[in-house]
Amino acid sequence: MKRRSALKNLSIAFGSLMTLPAWASSWTPDSIGTTTTLSVSDESLLAEIVETIIPETNTPGAKSLKVHQFALRMINDCYGEAAQKSLKQGLVKIEDLAKQSNNKSFMECDAKQRTDIILQLSKADDASKKFVDMIKNLTIRGYTNSEYYMVNIQKYTMAPGFYHGCVPVKS
Repeated sequence: MKRRSALKNLSIAFGSLMTLPAWASSWTPDSIGTTTTLSVSDESLLAEIVETIIPETNTPGAKSLKVHQFALRMINDCYGEAAQKSLKQGLVKIEDLAKQSNNKSFMECDAKQRTDIILQLSKADDASKKFVDMIKNLTIRGYTNSEYYMVNIQKYTMAPGFYHGCVPVKS
């Protein structure tokens, strides 16, 4: 009797393992699809925030790899209602702080001003700190799991290690 329940549990575990989202590793903007929870202006604001975290240098930045779409998809599909609410409130707080400190929107600020705004928010109240930490975490995760990063920087191969049958072995 215990064999049947063990086989049943093993098949359920294997089936659930197979249904995990495969797009989270080596993703592309096409594999993510569109997310419609934010307005176009809020989505472009989020794109500028992730670009501030990982700017474009000799490698593409987070904005050009569309990491903001990855972050939106993760927040909508994997995070709870509290994170979705925190995202919307955090975007409003960033705009308000940019207008208070620089008399212009976050999109109009230069790179140094944007960095200062994000640092101020990370040192502010608990909700703002959670928002900044969540966006930083998702930006780094999205960037390091992107197809560009995996192929060009990590030199990812699907099946690591190779068999070389005629290699001399030193003892």
